[in-house]
Amino acid sequence: MKLKETDYPLRGWVIYNNHIKNLLDIESVFKMKITIYDVAKKAGVSTATVSKIINNKGSISEKTKQKVLEVMEELQYQPSMIASALKGKSTYTIGLLIPDLSNPIFAEYAKYIEERGQELGFSVIMCNTDANPDKEQKYITLLKQKQVDGIIVAARFRNVTLLKNLIKEKFPLAIIAKDLPTLPIDSVTVDDFLGGYQVTEYLLSLGHKKIGVIAEGDKSSEERIKGYIQALLDVGIQPAEELIMICDHPTREYAKKYAGILLDKEKDMSAIFGCNDLLAIGAMQAARERGLRIPDDLSVIGFDNTDLSTIVIPSLTTVQQPLRDIGHHVVDLLTEQINGTSRTTHRVVLLPELVIRQTTKQVENITIE
Repeated sequence: MKLKETDYPLRGWVIYNNHIKNLLDIESVFKMKITIYDVAKKAGVSTATVSKIINNKGSISEKTKQKVLEVMEELQYQPSMIASALKGKSTYTIGLLIPDLSNPIFAEYAKYIEERGQELGFSVIMCNTDANPDKEQKYITLLKQKQVDGIIVAARFRNVTLLKNLIKEKFPLAIIAKDLPTLPIDSVTVDDFLGGYQVTEYLLSLGHKKIGVIAEGDKSSEERIKGYIQALLDVGIQPAEELIMICDHPTREYAKKYAGILLDKEKDMSAIFGCNDLLAIGAMQAARERGLRIPDDLSVIGFDNTDLSTIVIPSLTTVQQPLRDIGHHVVDLLTEQINGTSRTTHRVVLLPELVIRQTTKQVENITIE
């Protein structure tokens, strides 16, 4: 049905496909959509030049680039990402799969991934999988339907078969906070073994000999526990399996539950290492419920150095992951794949750093033999 503005003198209403619709501005209905040809004409350049600037390709002078961008802003021109995808071009979008947004470490990963993505001109679509293989499958399918240029997967991704299929398809893919040595996949992790070793070495230096651990059942915690065990062995202390508790779910409530079990049966335990900040804070709550003072009666250390570690009272001694570096590195690796400039698989391992705050204290009159 062809409409003319003069056919419908009643301003604010139009008939379209036999439906009456109320509009604030009837002119918007008849306004032609701005195209790449309009931008090129007003900027005095070819459509090819505009396309190169949009896709950040080719050698274009800064003056011309700036002029075209100003015209695009003036005309409020927005290139169609879907059309670009259908033509096999970049949509400048990245998918990010997070296992648990309630854990602040993943929120911070997402923050720095989005930050770096924006710097490079990419938008980030984030999906929370709850570490559920079915949801992982669902979101991967959805992201591919959305024609994302690549996908970043965070720790605790369960569906390894799905990753193998993406690798076979040569789909741009990278992973953070998890190393999969059997798969040729770009990854950025922190040295978890070293972090666990640093925590235990520090507690030993304060005179603690009986140190409990609250961990989750993932690869990162496994490496942190290995570091803890090695530090004990290095000073001649035999690790006790009963001092290591693995949470069914890596939440503060479960950490409080398992820390409580440890505190009730190990009366002479003087310190707890929570393998992430959330677990450490759960341990602090369990201690308080039993009338224990931190750090006078019990020292507690976390891992990650999330914002939570500075908010709790007393502030939490923890291990700092270089979160910004992790987020930025993984985006750089992924965009190199997207742009076709990467020909090898990279495994980046960054160093942790102990951050000493108020939840740890020297044990009086105890020496390590």
